[in-house]
Amino acid sequence: MSVALTDLAPLYQRGTPKGITSVCSAHPLVLRAALRHGRATGATVLIEATCNQVNHRGGYTDMTPADFAKLVRTLAKLESCPKDQIILGGDHLGPNPWRDQPADAAMAEAEKMIAAYAAAGFSKIHLDASMGCQGEAAALDDTITAERAARLARVAEDTASACGLTPPTYIIGTEVPPPGGADHTLTTLEPTTGSAAHRTLDIHRKAFEKLGLTDAFARVVGLVVQPGVEFGNHNIIFYDAPKAQALRGVLKDEPHFIFEAHSTDYQGTLPLSQLVKDGFPILKVGPELTFALREALYGLDLIATELVPGYGDRPLYRTLEALMTEHPTHWARHYAGGETEQRMLRHYSLSDRIRYYWSSAPAKAAVSELIKALKGARVPVTLFWQFLPDAQAFADAPFDPEDIIIQRIIRTLDCYHTACTAS
Repeated sequence: MSVALTDLAPLYQRGTPKGITSVCSAHPLVLRAALRHGRATGATVLIEATCNQVNHRGGYTDMTPADFAKLVRTLAKLESCPKDQIILGGDHLGPNPWRDQPADAAMAEAEKMIAAYAAAGFSKIHLDASMGCQGEAAALDDTITAERAARLARVAEDTASACGLTPPTYIIGTEVPPPGGADHTLTTLEPTTGSAAHRTLDIHRKAFEKLGLTDAFARVVGLVVQPGVEFGNHNIIFYDAPKAQALRGVLKDEPHFIFEAHSTDYQGTLPLSQLVKDGFPILKVGPELTFALREALYGLDLIATELVPGYGDRPLYRTLEALMTEHPTHWARHYAGGETEQRMLRHYSLSDRIRYYWSSAPAKAAVSELIKALKGARVPVTLFWQFLPDAQAFADAPFDPEDIIIQRIIRTLDCYHTACTAS
């Protein structure tokens, strides 16, 4: 059953909470998995692009918001997913990609990005101006963050109006976890306090009103707070409901809002279900989905190595290792340790920074060769037992490797769907 973003607060207040999984990925196979899952379940398919992945300058995927929207529409047709089930969102939209520049220059870029997202029909926008720019503190205070968020909302409103589009709904919040998870081993994590959440809402409300954006603030559906969940390179902090109970009082005082939970990857069904029950019905997931993608691809790489003459010895793995060592920008400052530990993290870290490399030409070519090598092949069940035991149903008959990859990703999406639909 499809649920609208504006349904979430009323459902929570009635004591019948439902959730929406927010798929934060730009990889075509992850998107196909989300759309195929949506077609099968009838659930809302919320797909979000981040400011670093997709922006007016192309991001690391070399896609503008219009390109990304076109890709989703194309894949939705391929997977026969009805377009009225799909919501496009923009995540962490603000000056973050340009924070090494002075604030005025970074905000000018952020305004262009917001305009591109709004013009492309993205109907959910997370306004995130919480990170400092050149010469500023790493994390800004609520007042500056709210003023910049309202400035960006003004651009989104004006752009949607000029394009004849329905104005977007918004997510706000200053206690925003870092995109993609933490860089260090985590031990404890304190949830946002109720007083901090109240203050964030009050300051944003005033900032929006100051710019004549009262109507826009009425479309703010959620607030990003820290529920006490996170993952690092090595470990996961699981949701501890009693520690976050003070936040439920905020939703009693502000019944038109819900919370959006970031970094919920690897939590599992029970913690995710409790998050939905506690007023966190938007569950954002990204690296866990591309981690599943990588698991499936590497398993197939091993199968092809054993099965297909001339395929080579794990060429996909070797291609990615060469790419990451030659171009360390996306992982070097995130992965510490010696040579062996860094190599393990490059491929198997929970933060899955390998996801930045799948869109490169060598990685695409290696994946294409893998798919070509196994498409239509008959794989003995024993090889699936060895390398991809959850895919043994594909054994001993011609198969499409992409279906195995999509199935592996859907296993994770099923956990989220169960959590979102249980009440």
